[in-house]
Amino acid sequence: MATDYQPLTTEKISISVLGAGSLGKEHARIYAELARAGQAHFAGIYDVAVERGAKLADKYRVRAFRSAAEAQTASDAVSIVTPTNTHFELAKSLLMARKHVLVEKPMTDNAAQAAELVQLAKDQNRVLQVGHVERFNPVFTYLQTVATQPRFIETHRLSPYPARSTDIGVVLDLMIHDLDVVLAFVKSPVASVDAVGIPVLSKSEDIANARLRFANGCVANLTVSRISPERMRKIRVFSSGPITSYISLDYRAQEGFIYRIAREGEKQSSLLKKLLHPKDSTIVSEFAGKRIVREPVPITKEEPLKLELEHFIQCVREKQTPRVSGESAKRALDLAFEITKQIAASPNSNL
Repeated sequence: MATDYQPLTTEKISISVLGAGSLGKEHARIYAELARAGQAHFAGIYDVAVERGAKLADKYRVRAFRSAAEAQTASDAVSIVTPTNTHFELAKSLLMARKHVLVEKPMTDNAAQAAELVQLAKDQNRVLQVGHVERFNPVFTYLQTVATQPRFIETHRLSPYPARSTDIGVVLDLMIHDLDVVLAFVKSPVASVDAVGIPVLSKSEDIANARLRFANGCVANLTVSRISPERMRKIRVFSSGPITSYISLDYRAQEGFIYRIAREGEKQSSLLKKLLHPKDSTIVSEFAGKRIVREPVPITKEEPLKLELEHFIQCVREKQTPRVSGESAKRALDLAFEITKQIAASPNSNL
């Protein structure tokens, strides 16, 4: 991203939110918190459901804009938290007006449109950040530090049928998060993709699985479902390198375990410790003459969305390239489109 625009360092960045739905409400809540902390000016909210937008604006004592154009005029930067099929036109208008944009995932539902937004952000020298919130999860931050040579990755992202995002399939709704994380984590080109999926309650796929093989030999197996009775957001990684390890992490709970070969001097834990402290302490066991350590990971819990929006403000203020740039998000989006293409082409897909 070109970065010759002048950073906004002399005054607070004015930010607005487009969309007052379930996720838009969270953007508004956090921007209000950041405004109270002096990090930005929260200008206002716009929603096509005027009463809903006005109610949320009133809650945070900001302007209820009468149109997206009015929000655009009043802002330096804007969060687009609207249905996917509206992302392109809104983001294009904002970037053309030289506003900085954070657009929720997926960036668009069209590869050509995503490419156009990426190029437009470059041409206008504006920040274009995409809302892949797991990149800001302390779980992912920790994972990058310990699993330096991932060889096999398994992800599960399950949820009950949603009241939102039913205009897109589960790959663009849920798997896109894991695609973005895996691409950022592995840092190797995807060599092959094998995907399956089926619709259950909607016209698009509600359950899907994709197996990715990377040029460096790493394999990732991703499973998503939005018709699950339980919620799950987990990642498991087998890593080689100086310390061979297996890491199992829970994005929602922001906790997990790492399993590794014991270091010199680490003694086997007592049976009592294994019984009394199975979850919150380091346990050393012996298997086939080797000592294996299972220890809870040292993760400080934080709200990923707040970290993401703080990062957006910082990127605008200090003219930085976002951690999840338009280019980065487009790579995940292109892979998601390949997966949905394979699913649609399957003779048993019913799509």
